[in-house]
Amino acid sequence: MHTDHRSGCPINLSLEVFGDRWSLIILRDMIFGGKRHFRELLNGSIEGIASNILADRLKRLMELGMLTKADDPSHKQKAIYSLTEMAISLVPILAHLGAWGRVWLPVSEELSIRAELLEKGGPPMWNKFMDDLRHEHLGTPSLASGPTVRAVLQAGYEAVVARKASEARHEPAV
Repeated sequence: MHTDHRSGCPINLSLEVFGDRWSLIILRDMIFGGKRHFRELLNGSIEGIASNILADRLKRLMELGMLTKADDPSHKQKAIYSLTEMAISLVPILAHLGAWGRVWLPVSEELSIRAELLEKGGPPMWNKFMDDLRHEHLGTPSLASGPTVRAVLQAGYEAVVARKASEARHEPAV
């Protein structure tokens, strides 16, 4: 792995990890979408990553210690990717990034509802989400009961999509 850095500045070093176009999108899809297989990540992202770029970024994220890769026990030819604690700890940063994007960028309601819910849920929700992810990816015991944060966020997304579909059906023709 390349270890020459432009400086020891923590913002610079973080950008060296996440400054490319795809790394945070891959982590987003794993964290928020529960995607853990190559094909899920390739076909499940609305941004449309190329397979060679995905393979390269997954390798890089593993080299950086953000992901691990293991044989999938359910399928001999599949690998399963898991978040490490280093990646799981990005949840508050992703929550802040989503909140910033909601204020300053032309987001869609259905794709920004998760960010809104995370922003409103604040640190207690972020901590529960990280606990859920540790249970899912690291096998630690779950400390909380009830639905996972991912399930709550997905329900919020589905409610917005259903409401918008209902509104579109009831709009008068122009």
